[in-house]
Amino acid sequence: MKTALILVFSGVIFAAEPGGAPTPLSPGPGFTFSQMPMTVEESGLRQLTTIRRIYVDHLTGGETAAQMHDILVAALDGAKLYILTENPDHADATLKGAAEDLVFTEVHNSSDSLNTHSNFGVRQDGRYGRQTTGGLGLGESESDHDAERRHEAIAAVRLVNKDGDVIWSTTQESQGAKFHGASADVADKITAKLKEDYERARRLR
Repeated sequence: MKTALILVFSGVIFAAEPGGAPTPLSPGPGFTFSQMPMTVEESGLRQLTTIRRIYVDHLTGGETAAQMHDILVAALDGAKLYILTENPDHADATLKGAAEDLVFTEVHNSSDSLNTHSNFGVRQDGRYGRQTTGGLGLGESESDHDAERRHEAIAAVRLVNKDGDVIWSTTQESQGAKFHGASADVADKITAKLKEDYERARRLR
C-alpha cells in the first residue's frame, strides 16, 4: 500500500506519492498557522502585548528592597510600555519578586618574607689548636593590607497574570554603572529586558 508524504514549506502544505513530485494541498477552511501549538515561552510572551495595566508589588528583602521598588517603578514608568497602577484590583498583571542592595568592605591581606642563614664550621690546626667560626644572617618581611568598598545590587522579578500564571521573569545584578548606582542600574536592566521581550512578543503576533 502506498503512503502519501505530507510536507510543509514556507507555510504551504504539499503532498507527494512515493516517487512522485510534491503537489500543494489546501489546509482546509478556517485553518490558520497561528493555530499551531505554541511553546510555554511563546504563550507567555504573547500575553505581554495583551495587558495594559501593571501593579508593582512590594519586593521582599528589607529596607533596600523598598528603595529598589521605588526605583523600579520610576524606570518602568519611563519606558511607557504599560500603565502603572497603585491599585492591584485594576491591574491586568502584577510584578513580584525580591531585591537586595549591599554595601560592604572587601579585605585583601598578603605577606612576603625572605630569610637567609649561613654558618662556617670549626677547624683545628697544630697542637695549640685554632678554632674558626663564622655566621651570616639576613631577614626581611613585608605585609600588605588592602580594604576595598564594594556596592552590589540584585533583583529577581516575575510578571504574574490574574490567573496566577507567571508569564515573564528575569534576574539582574549590578556593581554600579558609570553614571548611577547599582540599584538604578538593576532597575534599568529589568526595564530593558522587558522592552526587548515585549518587542519579541509583537513579532510573534
